[in-house]
Amino acid sequence: MNTLHRTALFAAAGTALVLSLTACQGDGDTNSAPTSGTSANAQSPSGKATDASGTTGSTNSAGSGSSSGSNGSSGSAGSTGSGGSAKASGSSGSGSSGASGEQASASTPVCAAGDVHITAATQDGPPYTHIVLTAKNTSRHSCRLTGFPHIQFLESHKQDVPAVAKSKPEAPVVLAAGDPAYALVKLSDGGREENNEPVTAFSVMLAGDPTVIAVTAPGSAGIAVDPAKALTGYWTPELRNGADDF
Repeated sequence: MNTLHRTALFAAAGTALVLSLTACQGDGDTNSAPTSGTSANAQSPSGKATDASGTTGSTNSAGSGSSSGSNGSSGSAGSTGSGGSAKASGSSGSGSSGASGEQASASTPVCAAGDVHITAATQDGPPYTHIVLTAKNTSRHSCRLTGFPHIQFLESHKQDVPAVAKSKPEAPVVLAAGDPAYALVKLSDGGREENNEPVTAFSVMLAGDPTVIAVTAPGSAGIAVDPAKALTGYWTPELRNGADDF
C-alpha cells in the first residue's frame, strides 16, 4: 500500500508540475513579444541668425531627405568647418559663412588678437613705398575681421594711420580657420626729400580689441615711414586693383 500510495503521489505531482510549466510558458510568450525599438532622433541645434542684409533665417539646414537620426548634416550653429557660405535666406547649414568675403551673420564672433597672426611683407620693388599686412586666422573657429588695422609706426606719433575709404569691402570679411585677410599699407611717396624715419617694429590693433599686437617690419634694416604720408586699407579677402591702389 505504501508503494502504491507513493507512486500515486509522484504521478499527481508530476502532472501538476507539467501543467504549471505549460502555463508559465504561455504567459512568457505573451509578455516577451518583440516591441518596436524607439530611437531618440538627434535634433539638430536650432537657432536664428541674421545676415548682413538683415534677413533672419534658421541657423540649420532643413534639408529634405536628410537622416533624422544623425545631426552630422545639420552643421555647426557657429560656423562651418568646410567653408560653406551663408545665404541671404539663412537656410544654409551654418550660422556663418566660413569663407572669406562672404556676408557674416551676427552669430560669427569678431576676430580677437588671440585669433589671428599678423605679418608684414614689402610690396613691389625699391623704393618700398607699401607693405602688405596678412592676418591669418590661427584659431579653430570662424571669426569676423572688421574694419581696418589700427597702426602706429612711431612712439613719437601716437595717431593711428588714416584709412582709405575706397578700400572698404562691400561685405564683412569672415575667416574660416586657417584663412588669411590682407591690408595694403602706404609708407611714403618714395621721395628723398620726405621726412622718413626708420621703423623695425610697429603696433597693430584690431577693431573692437584694445590688445596691442607687435609686428616686425620686413627687411633686415626695417622700413622707412613718413607719418604724414602713411595710409592703410581695410581688411579684405584679397588685394584688388583700383580699390587698393593708393
